[in-house]
This record gives sequence, C-alpha cells and structure tokens, in this order.
Amino acid sequence: MIVRLFRIASVLLLILVFSSLRAQTAVEIDLQEQAAYLIQDGRVVLATPIASGRYGHLTPTGSFKIIEKERNHYSSMYGKIVNARGNTIVSDADADMPVPPGGKFVPAPMRYFMRFSGANGMHAGYLPGYPASHGCVRLPEENAIAFFNGIDVGTPVTVFGRTPRGRYSEESPWMTRGRSPFMDPRSAPPWWWR
Repeated sequence: MIVRLFRIASVLLLILVFSSLRAQTAVEIDLQEQAAYLIQDGRVVLATPIASGRYGHLTPTGSFKIIEKERNHYSSMYGKIVNARGNTIVSDADADMPVPPGGKFVPAPMRYFMRFSGANGMHAGYLPGYPASHGCVRLPEENAIAFFNGIDVGTPVTVFGRTPRGRYSEESPWMTRGRSPFMDPRSAPPWWWR
C-alpha cells in the first residue's frame, strides 16, 4: 500500500514538474520591432527578425497558446497558380481564384508551422524586411526550427505592438548598414510568395 502511494505521489510530482517547466517557456512577438523572442525561465534564449501580417491581413494581437504544431504544413487559403508547364502565373493567389485550363493552385508551404490563433501561426518563410504575410509570423528557417523544437502545444504566445506602415526595412533594428541577410531576394526560399 505504501509503495503504491509512493508511486502515485511520484507520478503526480513528475506531472507538476513537467507542467511547471512548460509554463516557464513562452513566446513574445513584437509587431512594432518585427521581432520574436523565445523565452525560457524568464530569459530570452533566442531573438529573431520576423515578417508579420501586412495591412489588410494584420497579425492579431493578444494572449494566445500554441494549439497545433506541424512540421510540413501547407496553406489551405494562399499559394500560387501555375500554368500547364508549371510556370507561375499568379505568385500571390487565393485558393478561390480561377485557374486556367491545365493549370493548378499550389498551396504555400509553411514548414515548422506553430498555430496560435485561427489560421495564423509562426512558420519558416521569406523575410523581405517589412510586414508582408497574410497574418502569419514568418521566421528564418533555422530560427523556425529552434522555436518549433523549443515549444509545445500549450506554450503561451503574446503578440503586441503596432504593425509599422510602409516599407519597414529602413526602421528595422535587424538592419546592418542598410542590408540584412534575411532581405536579399536572391536568397529567397521557394516559399517567398507567402
């Protein structure tokens, strides 16, 4: 009987320990600074530039939690339209746009997707240096992987600040002498249209 109570107490203690560890990890997204922070035990362990939602598709502000993680997610709403030869004819397409005969709608890849509000989440994507998405928070792929591995479903996410207007790159704290490795279109990954 005592051994059984000890085992039950040990399991409950482990549950409490893992719950408190999970509560000590959080994500903060600053729309004004176009930055995201992975926080563990009250300290920033990773800071990264982002590209949040542009005007007309703003990233929602508030307190959220990670509700889903998917390594190889695809958008059901946005992507591109290609013709029968596979050439892109509409690079920023909605799923309900007409497609020419022989063509098709190609959903946008959103690798390392971490959903936190409705259809919005954090994922790997191209950063042009200003808010440019349809509401998601794009991260450089290496940082998206680190966030994906560092958080769990249930991790708190706080989104705050005001989305800057216009081309953000001139004001970006991530800029170095007017250039950033995250903003060179020549290095744009295949999901740049997101």
